[in-house]
Amino acid sequence: MPEGPSVRKFQLLTSPFVGQAVAKVGGSSRKINVNGLNALRLQDCQVHGKNLYLAFVAAEGPLGPTAEGAVLQKEAAAVASSAVQGGQEDVCAPHPQDGELQELQHSGSEAPDAAEGPGNWLRFHFGLFGSVRANEFSRANRANKRGDWKDPVPRLILHFERGGFLVFYNCRMHWCSSPRADPTSDILSMEFHRGQALDALHAPNPICYTLLDQRYFSGLGNIIKNEILYLAKIHPLTRGSLLALSDRERLLDCAIQFSSNWLQCKLRGQGLHLHIYHREQCPLGHPVMKGAFGPSGGLKRLTWWCPQCQPEVL
Repeated sequence: MPEGPSVRKFQLLTSPFVGQAVAKVGGSSRKINVNGLNALRLQDCQVHGKNLYLAFVAAEGPLGPTAEGAVLQKEAAAVASSAVQGGQEDVCAPHPQDGELQELQHSGSEAPDAAEGPGNWLRFHFGLFGSVRANEFSRANRANKRGDWKDPVPRLILHFERGGFLVFYNCRMHWCSSPRADPTSDILSMEFHRGQALDALHAPNPICYTLLDQRYFSGLGNIIKNEILYLAKIHPLTRGSLLALSDRERLLDCAIQFSSNWLQCKLRGQGLHLHIYHREQCPLGHPVMKGAFGPSGGLKRLTWWCPQCQPEVL
């Protein structure tokens, strides 16, 4: 599923439409009444970890976005449309294994919104290859398993009063009264709490479990997990309680730097070079191991590591 950098990019695609009223809606979603969005005004857009939130009000309601939304509109205007169009994961990796399709039914360790229920915020949680497109539709770039070249079916299409439109693919939507926001756990937030993250990494669980716990590392997904463990030279099953503070600090530095670099690559329309994810050899030419790891009763995630570069700690 799209990780934090991708959803940040989705927010930049959405922010230019803040303040506009919805003129027409479409899409295949049956989870919400899409027609209920007609004539509502997009008031605000926010991102928290892997979730995108859009606030809607009656068209005669307040027009202005929040201060954060105003900044995002300026950022979006500065980004060339060719650099931000297209929402699929632009990483240099083969098609994911079928085992990872489980993410369409699971949200990892992420808890539901505390404020679920009637409200004016629409929450989007994206599945594998989920995306947002602005003023264009996604087109098939490969045949499916049946050999058919079928374009993806949008879950939601929002046409706005000034003629532009947004298209949302492969996502779950529900209404909530407010975003579930804890910026101190968001790896791409200026308010990310480093001390809190270091304490979480010291837990006695395998470090690859902790990194995917959205309570402490919101927005960090399987690609980031694999890459930063390799960059920090840490075996994925190493228990956090065995890691020295310097090792945890190095891992956290890698997480923040890698995530930020990935976001910048997306905004420039560039692919991401991967070191270990879906690789058969590490950059030094060593054979790479692969396994599916996860907590008991939880989602098992595919993991790649180099036994030589990331020796096991007993």
